[in-house]
Amino acid sequence: MSLILLGAAIFLLLTLLLALFRIWQGPEAADRMLASQLFGTTGVAFLLVLAYADSRPALMDVALTLAVLSVLAVVAFVTRVVRIDRKDSSSGSGNDESREEPHG
Repeated sequence: MSLILLGAAIFLLLTLLLALFRIWQGPEAADRMLASQLFGTTGVAFLLVLAYADSRPALMDVALTLAVLSVLAVVAFVTRVVRIDRKDSSSGSGNDESREEPHG
């Protein structure tokens, strides 16, 4: 592996470690989702660097599969968050009249 590819691989591994730390520590669910998206993107880049360095085209297929799974994970997360937001907004909007104080 050339020196440039080795440097790129080390940089990508450090980025993977930072993303893993953010997934573990993330204060909000959205922070964890963004970190997992970074994890997927960096994993794809690392696999592509490894495929080029070792001349293994099968790793490019694995990288493509990881990219598709990463997109599906984001879609599932957004669908779940939108569903939760709809439940919260529909439960609070229907009973506003019954909470009002009587005048008089």
